[in-house]
Amino acid sequence: MNLMFVKVMRMRLKIVVLCTVFVLFYAGFIAADMDKKGPEQITLDGGQRGSVGFPHRQHQTTLGDCKICHDLFPQKLGVIRDLKDQGVLAKKQVMNHCRGCHRDRTQQGLTAGPTSCQKCHSE
Repeated sequence: MNLMFVKVMRMRLKIVVLCTVFVLFYAGFIAADMDKKGPEQITLDGGQRGSVGFPHRQHQTTLGDCKICHDLFPQKLGVIRDLKDQGVLAKKQVMNHCRGCHRDRTQQGLTAGPTSCQKCHSE
């Protein structure tokens, strides 16, 4: 009977160790994923009207899908100016993308960001 007790305790110990390893492994993935969220706030090139403060983390939380924006432009500092200079992005294309999304969300009765120039651009 004593031998059976030892075997059961060893099995329980193995299960606890395996569960602990799994939890730590999974927590590592969660932490790595959080690091990929990007900055909380970024500043976008707003052309002649001035820069645009962009609540990046808020958009990630609200939209959940980075491709909504990053299909239009890659995740790289200064990419909007570079793509405009290369003729890949048309003038006001990013602005129209943002404003269109904000308008669509408003029409759906959802919380949305601003759609007027002065609400986004800083002179």
